[in-house]
Formats: sequence, C-alpha cells, structure tokens
Amino acid sequence: MSELSNPTSKDYQQSNKNWFASWFDTPYYHILYKDRDEQEAQTFIDTIVHYLNLPENAKILDLACGKGRHAIYLNQLGFDVTGADLSENSITEAKKSETNSLHFIEHDMRESFETKYDAIFNLFTSFGYFENEDDNLKTLNAIKNSLTEYGFAVIDFMNVTQVIANLIPDEIKIVNEIEFHIKRYVKDNYIYKEINFADKGQQFHFTEKVRALTLEDFETMMEQAGIYLLDVFGDYKLHKFNKKESERLIMIFK
Repeated sequence: MSELSNPTSKDYQQSNKNWFASWFDTPYYHILYKDRDEQEAQTFIDTIVHYLNLPENAKILDLACGKGRHAIYLNQLGFDVTGADLSENSITEAKKSETNSLHFIEHDMRESFETKYDAIFNLFTSFGYFENEDDNLKTLNAIKNSLTEYGFAVIDFMNVTQVIANLIPDEIKIVNEIEFHIKRYVKDNYIYKEINFADKGQQFHFTEKVRALTLEDFETMMEQAGIYLLDVFGDYKLHKFNKKESERLIMIFK
C-alpha cells in the first residue's frame, strides 16, 4: 500500500469536482475495500478470457486498474497487459510488479490510447464517476478507438435496479481498527456513498458518487458511439442478465 506521509483531513478533502481523484488516491480507500473477494475476481477473469477466446500473447488493457490486482493476474495467464489508472499512488504501487509483459501508466479513461488492444477490461464498477454525462460517452469512444479491428471490450458495472432495491442506508464497517460510518442513498440519478471516519486524531469525510446507469442508458450511449453490443450477462458466471435479479451488468462490445 502506498501510504501518504502525515495524513490529515486537509490533505485528502480537496474539491469534490473530481471526488474519485482524491478518494482513490488515499490509503483509506484501499483499507476499506481490502477484503474484496480475490477468488471470485480471478474466477470471473478466467471465465471471461475463455468466453472471448483471446489469442495467445493478446494485448490487454485493464482500464481503471487500481493497484493492479487484475492486471497482474491477467499477466500470469500469459497475456501482455497494461494497467491504466488516474491515481498516481495506485500506479506507483502497481509499478512494483512490472515485467517485460506487464506495464502500468497514469491515464484518464476519457482519452484514447495510441496502442491498440485485443481486449479492454473495465471491471468492478469503474465507470460512471463523472459529473458531466458527456464524459461517459467520451470514455466509451476512447475504449472503442483503443481496440484492434477484432478486439473486444468488457464493462462490468453494477445492476442499478437491483442495487437500489437492496440499498443498505446505514452501515458501520471496522477495518484495521478504523470505524467507517457509511450512508447510502440515491439522488439526482446518482448512487451516493458517504464515508465518515476518524484516524490519528483527524476526522475524514469522503463521498463516492456513481451515475445510476441502466442497460438502456448504456445502449443509448453505445449507439451514439457506433459501438456494437454483443452480449449482456448478469453475474460473474456469465448467466443471462435479469433486470430485477442480476447482481451485475456485464457488457461485451466492440
């Protein structure tokens, strides 16, 4: 973990204009989510790689890669992998795992890549963060423009209908002796998560804010971007999508 020296609430609580740029760059983000299911993630990657039938030594982009856990696993499967993320601290940490076939770069997902990839993965709800809706369309265009002629892209997003129906308004989660107080709610077509906690004598407050994009919203944007939606799944075992019951919204497109 890339620890920031002498953390204070002032260091982290910058402008909420780009909340993700500050929150994802703190060690507290990685502390709160450190117990994510690695086995489930690797099983999903195995399944999606098999489904896509990618060629040996395919070039894969892990877009919004964080500290690189999925990119590292993809590389272990034999692929040439690049992980890209906006968080400087996450990329600094990820670079410790670089090899001749595994690279990490700071990058804004709204911008296309010069390199073309056989597959682009945007996993675990790493989309819909932007204040301006046009930026979501820009991201889809950037993904499309960064694919090879026969390349595929995968967006793994939450199923907002199911999430909103099962939203837990208040929760306390204790991790590394830090007591995170979490509030969740829906406002102006965004799903909000307010996170409050204290550490080292300082009070902290962060807000996660993700646009409540439905399959229909993605279909509209993809049509505007000239993207062909190939298939839609509802979970990490690639069962068909059900709007009311599916936990995930997994889209395969080119």
